[in-house]
Amino acid sequence: MNEITNLNKEALEYHSNGRPGKIEVIPTKAYATQRDLSLAYSPGVADPCLAIEKNPEDVYKYTAKGNLVAVISNGTAVLGLGDIGPAAGKPVMEGKGLLFKIYADIDVFDLELNTKNVDEFVRTVKILEPTFGGVNLEDISAPECFEIEERLKKELNIPVMHDDQHGTAIISAAALVNALELVDKKIEEVKIIVNGAGASAISCTRLYQSLGANKENIFMFDSKGLIHPSRTNLDGKKSEFANAAMPAETSLAEALQGADVFIGLSKGNVLNREMVASMAKDCIVFAMANPTPEISYEEAMSARKDVIMATGRSDYPNQVNNVLGFPYIFRGALDVRSSSINEEMKLAAVLALADLAKKPVPEMVNLAYGEKNLSFGRDYIIPKPVDPRLITTVAPAVAKAAMDSGVAKIAITDWDAYKLQLSKRLGLDNSLIKVIENKARQNPKRVVFADAENLSVLKAVQEVVQEKMASPILLGNIKRIRKIIEENKLSLGDVNIIDPQKPEGALEKERLNEYGDLFYDKRKRKGFSFEEAHSIIKRRSYYGAMMVETGQADAMIGGLSRNYPDTIRPALQIIGKRTGVKKVSGMYILMSKFGPIFMADTTINFDPTVEELVEIAELASEEVGKFNIQPRIAFLTYSNFGSVPNGPAAIKMRTAVKILKEKHPEMVVDGEMQAHLAFDSALLKENHPFSELADKGANVLIFPNLSSANIAYNLVKEMASIEKIGPIVLGLKKTVQVLQLGSSVREIVNMVSLAVVGAQRG
Repeated sequence: MNEITNLNKEALEYHSNGRPGKIEVIPTKAYATQRDLSLAYSPGVADPCLAIEKNPEDVYKYTAKGNLVAVISNGTAVLGLGDIGPAAGKPVMEGKGLLFKIYADIDVFDLELNTKNVDEFVRTVKILEPTFGGVNLEDISAPECFEIEERLKKELNIPVMHDDQHGTAIISAAALVNALELVDKKIEEVKIIVNGAGASAISCTRLYQSLGANKENIFMFDSKGLIHPSRTNLDGKKSEFANAAMPAETSLAEALQGADVFIGLSKGNVLNREMVASMAKDCIVFAMANPTPEISYEEAMSARKDVIMATGRSDYPNQVNNVLGFPYIFRGALDVRSSSINEEMKLAAVLALADLAKKPVPEMVNLAYGEKNLSFGRDYIIPKPVDPRLITTVAPAVAKAAMDSGVAKIAITDWDAYKLQLSKRLGLDNSLIKVIENKARQNPKRVVFADAENLSVLKAVQEVVQEKMASPILLGNIKRIRKIIEENKLSLGDVNIIDPQKPEGALEKERLNEYGDLFYDKRKRKGFSFEEAHSIIKRRSYYGAMMVETGQADAMIGGLSRNYPDTIRPALQIIGKRTGVKKVSGMYILMSKFGPIFMADTTINFDPTVEELVEIAELASEEVGKFNIQPRIAFLTYSNFGSVPNGPAAIKMRTAVKILKEKHPEMVVDGEMQAHLAFDSALLKENHPFSELADKGANVLIFPNLSSANIAYNLVKEMASIEKIGPIVLGLKKTVQVLQLGSSVREIVNMVSLAVVGAQRG
């Protein structure tokens, strides 16, 4: 109960802290000067207004309409909460807007309409048409949702889709196509049992029919039983799937005997092992009720080994997740200015998703899910949400179907250029944080927290525990830590707390003595007496590092409440550098619009020599490669390829590049160069076409000294409000990560997930 209470509290804080809600409007044009404002508004704005008056299609040229979707609801069927009203449904609509933006770079205004009247709803949306490029209907109860969507599709000249109906239909249809292929069954021949008769179930079944499913083989159940022609209580669209091939009184258990496919869109735990066992050989079970499926994955798999199972949950194989569909469907529709989202476009999305699951999986996806090699099969019939290829696969398929079916107003002629444009919209590989967190959950490790007497650390530990990323070990005064936990109503479970200053019990006292002896043995010829070694090991940073060194923990997090050197020094003295590494270094990751940017050395080496710069670049390149991202390294300074020939920093960076290329000719590396050139590929290509970074720019930045690196990092992350991970310590034998002073809870969690992934590598 405490965990649920704390999660609820955290959710409320998430939505209310800082700027309330989850979305905001950001200007896309310059506005700093009076001239900018005169162009943005009066008098300059009159010119695009008059241009649009002459040619209405120019609204797409001069305004945001072409990339703006309305997410509209009346709050009558909000998630699993039911009819809670439009205002109460607004957090969900804002969340949908966030997903549109992060997955497909589509801007959203969410509109919550205070009406249950279909005519009023339709008229309101209709008169808003000039504002939007598309309409996503959301969380509207059946049967009204059917009429609302049908009427709006007829009356509007922009794409309209009720995602609750069609999202699940498209994703589950792709999964069904692939599952049937795996078991060598034809869709027109299989017996399908559908449990649930709401908007999603109706839409799913219709789409299955479009793919070839035989209506005579489909049996749909609602809460009152089989949808049968003899029933007099069939409302909405249910009668469309009335089937007399079974008696009206047939139960779900009886209908499932010999069935090939079960589609669950109802409620949890309505299926049991016996029902699954009674189905046909190589049966397919899609239990998509959330958060509790119609039957658990474990129970279904224990019933029989030949079942292909899918759920709506992310913690099991084959997640049917709407985010695989709606962002990319609208992306493709908007990009050709489609007047609708028709059956051809939905089928194109189905087939594109099904085909993508059969292609080799990017290593980033394997990393995210802790797999060595995900491949098409019973546990992988649908792509994963973190797959970066979704936008370049589904959106083009939808756009092409719109063009082929005659509903597109503009045509795409260069598909390679279009796919490149789609990739650039999101920033290549910008799902890195999600990948790291998913990977951490696959194999949690023991992480010791050296600064556990801190509220931010303990809040982060609570999130780590709830997300099952790691097994925390807290160091500090036990009473003080428990008081903070109690006062802030945190839920950390049966967390292990150790006070190195006052060890409790014989085992902890013995371990402290052992640690002191080990530290003395390591440092006795480096200035430490026996007494000093046993005294200093009681410090939390030393004790935590020794836990990692002796295998009592897998990784350490420290540094939040003390200077960086005070945390990194114990790690160097106790754990030490990897074989062959002369100097450890630090690296930050900034999650920019270009994708992740890796910056080194930002924390440790004050004025590195040429040889040290080469090693910093090697360590950074190695770490970036572990994330399955190709390092593209730029050595930065004030000079561009000899433009300041005798400057000492320029000479140092130029020489380091030369040596690095001689050692690693396969590396993509260049310099010396100014920072802006590392990202401006067009300018680099125009002025320095010989550069190895001219095509794609850099993603790893090497600085001439600690001062320039640290200033650049802090300026960028503060001015641009960029999410960051770091600083990452490179070159240690085992995993120790040092927090920056004042790190937020989110930043601490990021570092924990990174530490766990580092410990997994060994």
